[in-house]
Amino acid sequence: MKRKILILSVLMMMTAIVVIDSCKKSNPAPLSLGTLMVGTIDLNAATAPTNVPVKPAITATFTTDVDATTATASNITLTEDYDAVSIPLTISASGKVVTITPVANLANGALYKLAITPGLKASNGETLTAINRSFTTLGSFLPSGVVAYWNFDGNANDQTGIYNPSASGVTAISYVTGRNAASGQAASFNGTTSLIEIPNGDILENSSDFSISFWINEDSTAKRDQFVLGLAGAKGFQFEINNNGNNFLGDCKLTVQYNITGGTTANEDLWFNGGATGTTKDNGGWQGWTFCKDLTSNSGTGVNGLLAKHWAHVVCTYDHATKIGTMYINGLEMKAQDFTLYPTNHPMYSATGLKFAGNAANNALVFGFIQDKVSPTLPDTWADYTNPANGHFQGLLDDVAIYHSVLTPTLITLMYNSGKP
Repeated sequence: MKRKILILSVLMMMTAIVVIDSCKKSNPAPLSLGTLMVGTIDLNAATAPTNVPVKPAITATFTTDVDATTATASNITLTEDYDAVSIPLTISASGKVVTITPVANLANGALYKLAITPGLKASNGETLTAINRSFTTLGSFLPSGVVAYWNFDGNANDQTGIYNPSASGVTAISYVTGRNAASGQAASFNGTTSLIEIPNGDILENSSDFSISFWINEDSTAKRDQFVLGLAGAKGFQFEINNNGNNFLGDCKLTVQYNITGGTTANEDLWFNGGATGTTKDNGGWQGWTFCKDLTSNSGTGVNGLLAKHWAHVVCTYDHATKIGTMYINGLEMKAQDFTLYPTNHPMYSATGLKFAGNAANNALVFGFIQDKVSPTLPDTWADYTNPANGHFQGLLDDVAIYHSVLTPTLITLMYNSGKP
């Protein structure tokens, strides 16, 4: 009897062991991250990378197959740190791999935060411990939403891939060391023949809101009257630097053609007089001038001022809702004008945005002069490209960016502080 009881006990113990072992084998494997990569860049490294391209395809590989129905924007987010904007993503899952791709290019030189919540589940139902990683994109800081952007890193191509010059559209340009390591190279202009022609530049101007940003290092040994860039001159837009007889303090202006209610166009200068003592509409300045920074104490914008002998950052904006145009240099507001303060019968009072009004065959945006050398809109001798004595730009130009939106003062300050030498 005792022997039977002993045998039965042993059999029961063995059965229990088998059951326990069987339970262990049936436990589902937890969902955990294996690797997190952008190409060969490891986003899962101890130090957050700073060299991620603005067109990243993020590949998250897990240790267990993922439930594809949970790989959604509710559980995977990418946030732009400087403005807390959530980036639209395309997300797909196959087996253990989840691919995360921003719908549009990210900003240059910006910090991003990737978050994957426990809502992402394995195909066996197991959940994930929350994952938070960060990375910074390549280059100097450039806010997202750019329509066209030229960084001149060895070529004059638009980094959005749309507004590129033809092989014959680049004349006498060399690419040299830029203002810092992050900015890469810059385009060098010789002051007589250098030119970059960007086809279909008129499309870049035909917008309600507008911002243009660029870095410039003017050669102060050159003639002072220089056209840095242009689109059919005043019939499109142009940025120029000149001394204007102002004791060499210098001034600069963005001349723009505006769309006027009723179907007409008219041009106006956003003009900053570097030698003015803060002149506005209230102390002898032109109608609508609401702000002008006094730079007489530090030599204005001229020979010894902001736009010569060293790198400077220039941004000009137009807000069609408020009808306010503003110029910033090195992150600071320099000039502002308000078209709502013009007389009601003045064309600018009815400006609704920017509008190209040049010759159809002269629609190239050019860097280094005032207009395209083909079918010039401006017939004047001073606007003739073939004359090397005219206002060809001499110096360095970098990071030209155009937006169909109004860059905020905060973003402009960030752009200068992150990009300055």
